[in-house]
Amino acid sequence: MTIDILDLDPQKTVVVATGNAHKVVEIEAILSEVLPGVRFVALGELGDFPEPVEDGDTFTANALIKARAALEQTGLSAIADDSGLVVDALDGAPGIYSARYAGNHGNDEANNNKLLSELTFVDEDKRTAHFHSSVVFVKKDGTVLVGEGNCPGKIGYAPKGKNGFGYDPLFLPEALQGMTMAQLTPEQKNSISHRFYALKDLASQL
Repeated sequence: MTIDILDLDPQKTVVVATGNAHKVVEIEAILSEVLPGVRFVALGELGDFPEPVEDGDTFTANALIKARAALEQTGLSAIADDSGLVVDALDGAPGIYSARYAGNHGNDEANNNKLLSELTFVDEDKRTAHFHSSVVFVKKDGTVLVGEGNCPGKIGYAPKGKNGFGYDPLFLPEALQGMTMAQLTPEQKNSISHRFYALKDLASQL
């Protein structure tokens, strides 16, 4: 069911540029501590808006593109994030192309297979990587705040675990050694995730 923008208090509403309800819950859980009384609403709940072209060359640039588009489309303060996997042995790839590393956007299996192929001859101690997240908050007056966070770890040799998505089955976080992101509970993952740290960084600026 679509929410009518006119029913929302523009001073007490922040639109989250996503269709992912879980992401809204995660953002609200952290930012509500510093923005009491503010309602966080997914952009998809307000209507069917065209997706902006994410042609930035950094995570922050792409998050800013999404947040500014949501502000223009709704007239409400907006938050957007952009995140991905950065592998040291691959000079930072897949980076901003994480979701479409193998060519088709969102094909997790193909992306993981390509990553494993690229790292075939890379020794274990050189398989270091981190997930990065940039969260951008654009206020109604145009003010921009940026929170950034990383989750360091390594890339495994084969996918393990059924939870999560993307590269989670291959990523072994430093904070919980011996398990991939896809083997963690949602609570465990959220407590160490790159988005968690980025949101904490953003919250400290609010």
